[in-house]
Amino acid sequence: MALKDAQDDVDGAFTRRALKGGSAENTFGGALSFLRRRYTKDLSGVDVAITGVPFDQAVTNRPGARLGPRAMREASALQVYDPPYGWDGFDPLNELAIADYGDLAFDYARPAGFPEVLQAHCAAILDQGAACFAMGGDHSVTLALLRAHVARHGPLALLQFDAHSDCWPDDEVARVDHGTFVYKAVKEGLIEPARSAQVGIRTVVADGLGMNVIDARAVHEAAPGAVAARLRDILGQGPVYLSFDIDALDPAFAPGTGTPVWGGLSSGQTAAILRDIAGINLIGGDVVEVSPPFDPTGITAIAGAHILTEMICLWGWTRRG
Repeated sequence: MALKDAQDDVDGAFTRRALKGGSAENTFGGALSFLRRRYTKDLSGVDVAITGVPFDQAVTNRPGARLGPRAMREASALQVYDPPYGWDGFDPLNELAIADYGDLAFDYARPAGFPEVLQAHCAAILDQGAACFAMGGDHSVTLALLRAHVARHGPLALLQFDAHSDCWPDDEVARVDHGTFVYKAVKEGLIEPARSAQVGIRTVVADGLGMNVIDARAVHEAAPGAVAARLRDILGQGPVYLSFDIDALDPAFAPGTGTPVWGGLSSGQTAAILRDIAGINLIGGDVVEVSPPFDPTGITAIAGAHILTEMICLWGWTRRG
């Protein structure tokens, strides 16, 4: 029966009318969108908008994250048939109106002007009343996304999964660097370090700027539930922005990234932690640094797509009817 149904559900990225519901479209065919959602710039009635940010001109090692959004859309095609596991029956595809807003358009030859363009792009989504979740792109994109969210919500708690703290000093306004967004966000007052947390860190920085750190070793030595409990305590009930650098995962689970570091989190640890922080006041987020050219089996994009779906679940969990 699924094949018969699929005769009326092909290229749903363009043909589907409903904002809710699963898809019977073959995983291996059809026009790709995130979770087979409809592409649209009209966010009337939309709860969550997914947007791609194909920018990687701020990397310090391997490039390719500009291709991350495309790869995560493809990987997400396998997630549309059943509710995400571990959410007690909560099914975001049937309970939330989700749309794919498409990719940010920008002039690749003007990288210094890129943050302003991205901030306006994100603000346009928020102005239509939808939550914004982004697929990067390198980690420099998070600064502009934070600026757009803070303009609407005020200073935020940042929950950052990462191998690197991204706290390296950078006081030059025109610089665009994927390793300095936390430094700039703290200096601009976008995030509150005392109620922010960094998970999976395993590189050295001279000044952590007061951020709460649960490094990779601490995650390995604790149960995921204990890590989640500590995160809920740090984050509190205020608004939270979640930024997930895929290099938080060990290269065994995410080889396709620009700056891989050994000793990272497993996909299993990550899934459990994300599900156990359900109830935080998540208002937006991003998944960054997925680099398909270094992802020969596609497992990094698969991880990125699952993490973004978990973010949607976290957003919807506190707003479900």
